Amino acid sequence: MTGGIAIALTIAGSDSSGGAGIQADLKTMSALGVYGASVITALTAQSTQGVTGVHAAPAGFVSQQIDAVLDDLAVGAVKTGMLANAAIVLAVAEGLARRPSLPVVVDPVMVATSGDRLLEPDAVAAYKQHLIPRATLITPNLLEAAALLDEPLALDLASAERQARALLRLGCHGVLVKGGHRVAAEAIDVLVLSDGTVEHVRAPWVDTANTHGTGCTLSAAIAALIAAGETLPAAVRGGKRYLSAALVAGRDQLIGKGHGPVDHLFDIRSRARPI
Repeated sequence: MTGGIAIALTIAGSDSSGGAGIQADLKTMSALGVYGASVITALTAQSTQGVTGVHAAPAGFVSQQIDAVLDDLAVGAVKTGMLANAAIVLAVAEGLARRPSLPVVVDPVMVATSGDRLLEPDAVAAYKQHLIPRATLITPNLLEAAALLDEPLALDLASAERQARALLRLGCHGVLVKGGHRVAAEAIDVLVLSDGTVEHVRAPWVDTANTHGTGCTLSAAIAALIAAGETLPAAVRGGKRYLSAALVAGRDQLIGKGHGPVDHLFDIRSRARPI
């Protein structure tokens, strides 16, 4: 933190509809009082109904963006989102390897909420070999955890915890398997850390179709809170609380014709006054 301002960096793709990706990350960081910088890995033609096109940035230009930001700004934490292909994954891993003390939250984005694929198949191996070992925390959802391990989907908390432990062996410090595990009226994620910590991170279940960008939002919130000085477990809990509140605030909003976004700026909006 410099001059009282915490800074976080998101390395991700752009969502033209504004609910996920870079746009969701910067809104989240701003909502949590953190200055957000960005490295754009890809442009998507995207709406609340799906992804109709992806234009990946050249890997060399992704590297240039990373160096431009990290050579200038006192970044306190980084999150990665959509990285599109193996060359970009490798460029990001190499750029972050030059800053070994920097906390990194890796959201291994593979598939959009709509079901559209956002990662080329050969990039999975690059994630496992080059980026996950660099991560402070990885935040796969159930589908992503299964894909990274080439295993069936975890259907209960015990299976999710076992998969989290298996992912931890790839070399990262922590794993948060995001679930949507619904137990009674709660949504439960599984956190496993290399120091032996195991925690079920709970929040009330929110019944809503407006779930576009939830994974991006959670990982960005965790990175923002780490940049602001929170410990990793506290940042995970705080990120979960923020996402839950954004889901509640956005559940009745009508934005787009498909899965609308969460309300990232609910607290700011509630306090806004005309200038």
